Amino acid sequence: MQRRPSQKALVVTEGFGSNTQGTLNDIAVREFHDALSRDEDVAFAVAAIMALTAVIKRSSAATLMGVSKELEDAAQALQRVNPTNISLKAGCELFLRYTTRTSALELKDIETAKARLIERGLHFAETSTRARQTIAELGSRFLRSNCTVLTHGYSRVVLRLLQQAFSSGLQFSVIVTEGRPDGTGITMAKKLDAENIPVTLVLDSCVAYIMDRVDMVLSGADAVVENGGIINKLGTYGIALAAQAASKPFYVAAESYKFARLYPLGQADLPEERKPLDVGPMLPSRTNVINPSRDYTPPQCISLLVTDLGVLTPAAVSDELIQLYL
Repeated sequence: MQRRPSQKALVVTEGFGSNTQGTLNDIAVREFHDALSRDEDVAFAVAAIMALTAVIKRSSAATLMGVSKELEDAAQALQRVNPTNISLKAGCELFLRYTTRTSALELKDIETAKARLIERGLHFAETSTRARQTIAELGSRFLRSNCTVLTHGYSRVVLRLLQQAFSSGLQFSVIVTEGRPDGTGITMAKKLDAENIPVTLVLDSCVAYIMDRVDMVLSGADAVVENGGIINKLGTYGIALAAQAASKPFYVAAESYKFARLYPLGQADLPEERKPLDVGPMLPSRTNVINPSRDYTPPQCISLLVTDLGVLTPAAVSDELIQLYL
């Protein structure tokens, strides 16, 4: 059965009654978790945007400077929920920049100004939610009939793109890496199979072996950094190197709210994040285990980035970042 991905309505709730105790930071964190629990497809950054909009709704500040301070504090509280989540931090920063870059700041009536900020926040959340579908429509054009696509682990935006291409009648197959240590590739394989898209699961270490059978690599991203490189699930860089050696295009699908003001020079510059790794009971006790959860892929390994801002070369990312934060 072929079907287009469903579009779910965006909901930003008030979150608390008038007699509920708690700070705006508590409200932000609660709304953030509620947004994630309501819809498993909501990205961390979009959930943060919805939570910060709820903060404006609940604000009792008498000045816009006060509202701005409350938003900054709430954004910091959200980032403390997951300190190493780069897209969460980038989403908060973009929202703060977007909402304060408005004529509402010139209004003397605080309630009217708040209403304008809420309207702007909701618009930003709606735009961010539509980003995946925009990317899917742009990126599906890169696939050709009977091609083979390699992807790494599970990415919601990559899945949406593949669903879009398949629903248009295009026939292709997908090779998915297992995505250790958390096995996210198995999740991706199940979701592709549910769409009747032909899928093959391979070991992460099998990538170079099967690269000759692949027509293109399609990767998601945790973050797109200033030089056009990406930070993504561990193993992405190795796949990019294998694709480069085999002269296969390496495409990245990423929402613009993942554009981050970071400039890593190498793997050591990444914020440290680790996932649990089960190596079994037989490992000698004196053996060290290195298990980072993500790596950095430099721009020279990336062919193009498919974003809701358009199809970009890695070199164009810095210009887009400047426009986003102006």
